[in-house]
Amino acid sequence: MLVGLQKKHNFSLKPEELEDYVAQELGRVTQKLSEKATPCPGVPEILKGLKEQGYPMSVVSTSAKPRVVASLVKTNIDGYFPNEHVYSAATSLTPPSSKPDPKIYLYACEQLGIKPSEAVTVEDSKSGATAAMRAGIPLIGYVGVYGIEEGKEKMEQMATLLREQCKADEIMYDWKEFPELLKKIEARS
Repeated sequence: MLVGLQKKHNFSLKPEELEDYVAQELGRVTQKLSEKATPCPGVPEILKGLKEQGYPMSVVSTSAKPRVVASLVKTNIDGYFPNEHVYSAATSLTPPSSKPDPKIYLYACEQLGIKPSEAVTVEDSKSGATAAMRAGIPLIGYVGVYGIEEGKEKMEQMATLLREQCKADEIMYDWKEFPELLKKIEARS
């Protein structure tokens, strides 16, 4: 991002300044996540059920891996995601990438030894959903977080966006819906 800002605003940083700034930002955000992150309601129970059923699970994120791991640990769901199954577009790829580029999804599928069509992802943002769509991964668009944070109107706007622009296979308002939505997607395969 900082490289893009330099171009956009016509300034430059020395490589060591850039590296220092990125390290500071990563440290501060990771610290904040390790203090404040909370799981979406129902997620720990759903993950437990998926693990008991033998589903392999991974995390695919644009965020740097230390941020992701801090969030998983703080929310006490890190046990469902082995470290080697946590993929970061910022730190797992060379050169780094960012969603909506599908590279991180394709990389994760390659590492897991599966075809994109054999996976299912849950995304709550346009960029993440677009990356999944471009990778050919069936998508459940999660909009419940918008209802919690911003209200019903924003939740419905995101549902429409994820359905129409990102071609979400299903829209999920509450994690209690996940098992049924997963069955629907599996039935289409």
